[in-house]
Amino acid sequence: MKEEQTILVVDDDKSIVELLRDFLENEGFYVNTANGTTQALVVLEQNTIDCIVLDVMMPGQNGFELCRQIRMKSNVPILFLSALSDDVDKIRGLVLGGDDYIVKTASPGEIVARVKAVLRRSSSQQELKRKVLDYGRLSLDLSTREVFVEGQPISLTPKEYDLLQLFAEHPKYVFSYDQLLGKFWGGIGDKHTIRVHLSRLREKIEADPNDPQFIVNVWGIGYRFKGE
Repeated sequence: MKEEQTILVVDDDKSIVELLRDFLENEGFYVNTANGTTQALVVLEQNTIDCIVLDVMMPGQNGFELCRQIRMKSNVPILFLSALSDDVDKIRGLVLGGDDYIVKTASPGEIVARVKAVLRRSSSQQELKRKVLDYGRLSLDLSTREVFVEGQPISLTPKEYDLLQLFAEHPKYVFSYDQLLGKFWGGIGDKHTIRVHLSRLREKIEADPNDPQFIVNVWGIGYRFKGE
């Protein structure tokens, strides 16, 4: 199964955020958003982000300062998005650790293409880091599609493994029933279909399936992977 990647769009202009969300999601990405530095840092703390599209000019702390903070502890690819086309700003963004600098006159399609290009350049290093997902008593070897509970291999059906991999690759991300049905069942089925498969999966990976510690319910919405 191809791994879906998560993009964080940081911009105080709601119309730009929504436009980029539509284009990125149409290309198969998951999208988180933030309207400023404070919210962006919270999202980064709580989610696994593969790439950031970062506005430069925002109220309060600007994108350059946020990039500086991020680079103190993360090498996640950053694409600056700015209304300014001056070379000085471009150079500053790249010197601070940005991977690309895009002027806002660029089309949404071009921005998506640049996101893909940055992700391709960093994919080799990311794949090495994510070859094995280790969550204590539960681990997944992505190269062999093996799953271990307390060091012992367990047998999963292809559908169970794909479900588990999706959750494990996106800890704390809430997947709705509709998202799961659309991805794994072509939109055919209902909540009961998902519940049955996740119940069987929990029987195999949870110490107590009635008190799950990995895949938990988000009532009325769907499920998320705690990743703790």
